[in-house]
Amino acid sequence: MKFLKIAMMAVALAVASGSVSAPAWADGDAAKGKKVFNKCKACHKLVAGKKAIGPSLHGMFGRTAGASKGYKYSKDMEAAGAKGLVWSEKTIDAFLTKPKPFIGTAIGKKNGRIKMAFGGLKKASDRADIIAYLKKATQ
Repeated sequence: MKFLKIAMMAVALAVASGSVSAPAWADGDAAKGKKVFNKCKACHKLVAGKKAIGPSLHGMFGRTAGASKGYKYSKDMEAAGAKGLVWSEKTIDAFLTKPKPFIGTAIGKKNGRIKMAFGGLKKASDRADIIAYLKKATQ
């Protein structure tokens, strides 16, 4: 019983001090994310089936990487999907941090070969905001 009280106090202190937190994307601001998406919209559309240089992002959450119909992906992106990469808040966050190394890791390489020339979003807040926007705009 004493151990349980101590454990509960430790959890309460951790939460109160902020050392236990939700993932950054849980706090994203969709309105700010729409502005961040300006970096993406020349190549990606949010309408189902409408592609540009890159694939449509509509319905991307829960979709296997490299599997949007009507778009020809790089072999490495398709291989990442074949190895089980599915787009979620967590995987999108990691991908948007450094796209080529993320895809490379997914297939056992240092860097993946992808068509996208974008180098990534350094700020966690930008990634959280764009994920919040994409969740709202692509469902």
